[in-house]
Formats: sequence, C-alpha cells, structure tokens
Amino acid sequence: MERASPEFADELDAPAEDVDELGHVSNVAYIRWIQEVAKAHSRAVGWDHDAYKRLGAVFVVRRHEVDYLAPVYAGERVRLTTWIAGWSAATSERRTRIVRAGDGRELCRASTLWALVSLGSGRPRRVPPEIRAAFAFGESGG
Repeated sequence: MERASPEFADELDAPAEDVDELGHVSNVAYIRWIQEVAKAHSRAVGWDHDAYKRLGAVFVVRRHEVDYLAPVYAGERVRLTTWIAGWSAATSERRTRIVRAGDGRELCRASTLWALVSLGSGRPRRVPPEIRAAFAFGESGG
C-alpha cells in the first residue's frame, strides 16, 4: 500500500445515550465515532457525499479492527485523530486513535479498510488521483 495522509482531528463529549448497561460508552458507539470522524475528514478535504455522488462512487467499510483500551464515560471529552495509512488500487486503510482530552490517555485504536465502489454496480472502482491528492494535502480539522 502506498503511504498517504496528514492527520485530521476532532473532539466530542461522550453523550449519555451512548452508555450501555455496563455503565460506559458502548463499543457500537466507538464504531459510529470512527465512521463519523472519517466522514468529517473527507468533508474537510473537499469530498462530501455530494462530491462522491458526482463521481459516481462512494467509500464503504470492508473491515474494522478495533482495540478497546480503556472505557469512556458519559460527559468525558475525547479527541479522535484519523489519517489515511495507505492506498491500494480501490481501497484505503484508515487509522483512528481515540484519547481522553483531559489527560491524553489512549482509549481506542482502530484500523478500517474502506473500498471505493461504483454507485451503479456496487463493484470496486480504482481510487482516482484527485481523491488521493485531496487527502495527501488536506487541512487538519479541530
């Protein structure tokens, strides 16, 4: 895989509705946050949903690998940092790291394989150079 992009970061306060019966944020919420920060990164570099629709293709998740390292509780502020670790012909590997904003403790580490697929056929499509370039030189969020 070809090496790629600068980091993008965003913060959020863990909402009470993301807490499960164990009293901490559910693993399902972490997955949602990982997807949301990926979408925010894409929007920040000029590739929102409408841009992908014009291209006729969208990225879909092929695989998530998630290491849950410490719990998050309702109201805690977390910082999500994400970047493209590499590209192949039709995929990107995105890494995400979640830390507690207050003390910097690492809470979660994830790797997601995203595949670019045609909206018409659902088949994989080669990632065009303009997408790779947008992420290679994209602005960092905050």
